[in-house]
Amino acid sequence: MDEAYEQEVEQAEQASQRGDFETAFRHLERAHVLAQRMTGRHTFIHWRMLVAGLRSGDVREVVGQVPRIVASILFSRLWVPRGNSGRARVSAFKPMPVPRDLQHLVR
Repeated sequence: MDEAYEQEVEQAEQASQRGDFETAFRHLERAHVLAQRMTGRHTFIHWRMLVAGLRSGDVREVVGQVPRIVASILFSRLWVPRGNSGRARVSAFKPMPVPRDLQHLVR
């Protein structure tokens, strides 16, 4: 799981540096699914989503990530909606399907 998480974060960073925020968010969403139960990693992904929102000019994403950062600090170990992408356009309480290739890594 660690390797998959690191790969998603690295691919998101590369896409972000190219200005390809659609791809960056896709990798951040996958990293979010992997990191949901780990407070530090979970919070880091929401921070990276906030930064990507700022860089891409997506006000909704920026505003939506602020409460998600706080919630990730407080609730990661207690409850998370399995498979949730972590994006501001999706309810923070909505379980979502885990991508097939990540299912074996998500507990």
